[in-house]
Amino acid sequence: MNKDLVAIFEYLEREKGIKREIIIGAVEESLRAAARKSVKGLLNVSVTINPKTGNIDVIAQKEVVDKVTIPDEEITLEDARVLHPHCELGQWIDISVTPEDFGRIAAQTARQVIAQKLRSAERDVIYEEYRHRINEIISGTVKRIIRGATLIVDLGKVEAIMPDRFYPKTEKYNVGDRVQALLLEVRDTESGGAEVILSRSHPEFVAQLFIQEVPEINDGTITIEKIVRDAGYRTKVAVRSQDPKIDPVGACVGIRGNRVKNIIRELNNEKIDIIPYNEDPATLLQNAMHPLEIKKMFISDDKSIINIVVNDEDYPAALGKRGMNARLNGELAGVELQVQKMSQYQAAMNIERAQLAQVDDPSLDEKLTIDDISSGAEGRMIFGSLISAGYDTPRKVLNSTTAELAKIPEISVEMADKILEQIRKKRT
Repeated sequence: MNKDLVAIFEYLEREKGIKREIIIGAVEESLRAAARKSVKGLLNVSVTINPKTGNIDVIAQKEVVDKVTIPDEEITLEDARVLHPHCELGQWIDISVTPEDFGRIAAQTARQVIAQKLRSAERDVIYEEYRHRINEIISGTVKRIIRGATLIVDLGKVEAIMPDRFYPKTEKYNVGDRVQALLLEVRDTESGGAEVILSRSHPEFVAQLFIQEVPEINDGTITIEKIVRDAGYRTKVAVRSQDPKIDPVGACVGIRGNRVKNIIRELNNEKIDIIPYNEDPATLLQNAMHPLEIKKMFISDDKSIINIVVNDEDYPAALGKRGMNARLNGELAGVELQVQKMSQYQAAMNIERAQLAQVDDPSLDEKLTIDDISSGAEGRMIFGSLISAGYDTPRKVLNSTTAELAKIPEISVEMADKILEQIRKKRT
């Protein structure tokens, strides 16, 4: 009995899920080439392996004849009936021609072919087991760590790979650690096999965690419309409810935050912002910035760039560490987001208004009209206050500052800023 071979069959069948007949077929095919080299000249050489004992037999065929003229192809009737008592002249019979050292020769010659065939069989098992589970969260154990920080994860029947770029830099693993990850893809390898690729940094990993924790997302009552992530640091999730009675943000947070806390724990305390979704990028951006107040917003003509102005004290939070908050909010809204301090904006506007006030334009010295300011009852009151304070031409208004105009009764700092902006726009 070839115990080593039987042990291999049992291991591959039990641990890898490859049927024994597939393994034996692959080994027999690979050994056939080795057998032909070992027993040259014989016809129809084949190899059979006993699935229970692992014994290998090399079989060739010879024709039964009265007189042998070609020893490699013929056998006398007398010799043939020793092997097959009922054979007749002209028949072809099977002869065992297994060389004494065939085991060693076979192992040396067929090793590469066997490995290739087994990889192919294992690939089929992998595809059958995992190709329908893309984007599922699966669990495994870190079996070894290669090439610096790439993880080999034991899933049971197969080993998966999680490259270091597919999990946050803030996470560290040791052999034996349990790990949950997203089944990202199953792909072919150059050697003819297949490998399962896992990820913990992909945004879909967070989406699947929400599906597990929030029943309303699982049943479709709440949908995740968009998700952006800087893995290990911050994730922003935009959600919408299909039922107006259900608050999507509250459902995702859970009572006392228990739902989102479970997700944060799995992500090793990564920050998560849950935001009400809106199809309008500007509104979605305002939702994402809350509770910070956007003082001004400018959208480019092609709507690809949004420039916002915030109070100076809100600028660090609006920008975030390494610009992360602004970048993620821009990705969430699908635009390039630019953030500016109010002081910087006002300084730039002051320069622009001062330059405009120096322009040789007679219309700037004409009498100020209510249309230069605004309309309605409030506009008439503001207009009267400006005239009373001596600001009776556009040029005089442009030469002033927000602080100077705000000293006028009935005119606040915000209103002064609006007045200056209105006149600037009308004159440029």
